[in-house]
Amino acid sequence: MFLEVEWYWWLIIIIVLVFTIPFKMKAVKWWNTHQQEKKDNKSGKWGDDE
Repeated sequence: MFLEVEWYWWLIIIIVLVFTIPFKMKAVKWWNTHQQEKKDNKSGKWGDDE
């Protein structure tokens, strides 16, 4: 036992992490593109006011 947790709990934790990390990466990538689009739309709203 490592840290007083049975081996199968560590296996379950590892499996959950393996499945959730790619989804988190995809969500972060989507969020960054969403924020960039939001920023681009805000700056061009009134034409050439920059």
